[in-house]
Parts: sequence; structure tokens; C-alpha cells
Amino acid sequence: MTHVSNGGGAPEGIEPVLREVVSALPSYVAGRRASTALAAALASNESHEAPLPSVLRVVREASDRINRYPDMAAAELREHIAAFLHVLPDEVVIGPGSVGVLQQLLAATCGPDDEVVFAWRSFEAYPILVSLSGATPVPVPLGADEGHDLDAMLSGITDRTKAVIVCTPNNPTGVAIDHNTLERFIAAVPPHVLVIVDEAYVEYVDAADSADTTRFFRAHANVCVLRTFSKAYGLAGLRVGFAIAHSSLAEGLRRVALPFGVSALAQQAAAASLDAATEIQQRVDAVTAERRRVLQILRESGWETPDSEANFIWLRTDERLRLNLLEAFDRADVLVRSYADDGVRITLADTATNDRVLAVLGSKDTFAQRSSSIVHEMDPAK
Repeated sequence: MTHVSNGGGAPEGIEPVLREVVSALPSYVAGRRASTALAAALASNESHEAPLPSVLRVVREASDRINRYPDMAAAELREHIAAFLHVLPDEVVIGPGSVGVLQQLLAATCGPDDEVVFAWRSFEAYPILVSLSGATPVPVPLGADEGHDLDAMLSGITDRTKAVIVCTPNNPTGVAIDHNTLERFIAAVPPHVLVIVDEAYVEYVDAADSADTTRFFRAHANVCVLRTFSKAYGLAGLRVGFAIAHSSLAEGLRRVALPFGVSALAQQAAAASLDAATEIQQRVDAVTAERRRVLQILRESGWETPDSEANFIWLRTDERLRLNLLEAFDRADVLVRSYADDGVRITLADTATNDRVLAVLGSKDTFAQRSSSIVHEMDPAK
């Protein structure tokens, strides 16, 4: 069959059609990238620190073998993680970031007529991945404290519910769930419903009552824990995360995994990062100290922000304030992550960069007056 060109693009004739669910999906919105060296890149929750020298050394040594496929089983890294968390290597599943492992989880357990319950607003990929699995997303609004409304989530569970996703600390609000509260929730979820605890920011949690999710994993056959090396460990560009899952589920996740989806560089860098636990903790401590300082100054300046346990802070806004904040940060060459109709998330960095954020915000009353003046000056009807 001869296809006739239309002068550019696809040939004329019948074209492949996207699945209806794909056509209806919203695009995942990543944090904006810095275009200059002076820009403060605080739109993505990356580590602002350069990679550890010990990790870089391992990556350089491994780079002369990139002509070979990586270990598909990621055996060495699984053993490292198992020893670190006191689980079995067969209970560890490696994937391209925790979001990649979540996609494996949903592909392995969910399909048409199933439902997946999660808080909203939470991680933007949840409704996308749930829809791609064929299941129906069931978002449950956050509580007044910007954390999960666990009672409402329990009420959202039906006989069609296949999984519940709990993000703690929650992205983008930073609110974590304490141990006793999460324990009661997990105990109340029907045992046939998978509870996925997404702990992408767990290293930054320093609350005395923080949840010990490995205990929940040991006590409940329906609990699976997700973690990543993209945040505190500073390996966002290498894409490696993992799940702790009971052996039968873990085996299913490996079956649906993209073959060779995690590079040898990523595997070895992740293992080296676990070996550098003391240095990683020092970096985490610096971030949490800055978090306390920034939150205190903002609250003293009239801003309302929840008790973040992550490496970012959250400002709930109306739409006008959100747009004013975004404009003010853009003028200051500070990139932040804004969410239409909800608010602004600002990743924490070093003291000097965080001071740039504080300088933009200043007093809330002063910011509101300044924004009103700008809007008035720009009003074409003036």
C-alpha cells in the first residue's frame, strides 16, 4: 500500500488511535528547570547537595562497563537494602524510582472494575498511574491540617477497592502520619486491600512519634512500603527506588518490571549511598534544621504553613495569591512549584537560598499590599 505524504508529519490515511484512558490523562507536571546558574531551583524536591565523593567514585568506576546490561535481579543492592532494613532480600523489589515501583504494584494488582483510594492533594502521579492500570482513582480530600483524612479514606473503601495509597510525609503538604494513627488505620483496612505506604521523604522525618513502617510490614500481610534514593540520597538523576513487599507480591512485581529498568550505575550508587549513612544523615540534619528555622520565620511573619516533615514547605493559597506568589518568585529568579487552585510548594536548600525565599515572602500583610499595588499599576482600566 502506498502512503501519500501530506507535506510534513504523518502520511495521509488511517492513524493509530490512543487508548481512551490515555487521551483523557492529565500530563504529569514536573518542576521547572533552572535556565541560569543564578536561579534557585526549588520546584523539584531534589537534594541541593552535590553527590557524595564516595558515591561519585563508585559511579566512575562502574562507567567503564556501561556496554553491559545491569543485573536484572539487582541482587547486590537488594542485599544491601535488606540488611539496612532488617528484611529478607526476596522481600525487596528494585525499580526506576519509587514511582516506577508503584507502577509495577498497580500493574500487578489492579485492573478494570478495581478502585484505588488515595489522599488529594497528594503526589501528582497517583491518579495517572491508577488510571493506566485500568482501575478507578478515588481521591479523598485532605483534612484541615493538610494531612490525610484517614477516617474519610476508610469510608472510601468499597468492595471494589484493591489498594489504598498513603503518602507520609505527604507531597506537597509535608504532613506526616504518626505511628499510632497509622497503626490504627492499617488495622482497620480490610486484609484483602493492599496498603501502599509511600515514604519518599521518610529520611527527613524527625518527629518523636514517627511511624515505624517496617513493624507494620511485619505485622500485616497486606502492607507494602515504598522508598526512593531520589531525595535524601541525592540520586534523582539515576532513578532508583524500591519496595518492601511480602515474598509472593514481590515476585509478582519482578514479573511485571521493565527488563533492565535500573542501570548498573544506579544500583551501585544506591548501595554506596547506604554505606555512607553517616554523611547522608549529616546532610539531612542540615535540611531539617533549616526547615525549623524557615517555618518559624514564616509563622512569625504571618504565613500559615503546616508542620512539614519533608524537605519542602507548603503554602495553601487562593488562586489570586498563588499567581501573585508565582510572579514574585519568578521576578526573584526563584523556581517554586505551584498547584492550580491549591497552593505553592517550596523545596528547602542551603541557608542563603532559603533566605532568598524569605526575602520574597517577607511579611504576609506586606506581601499582600505589595501584590495589590502591582495589580493596580498593571490594571489597564486604571
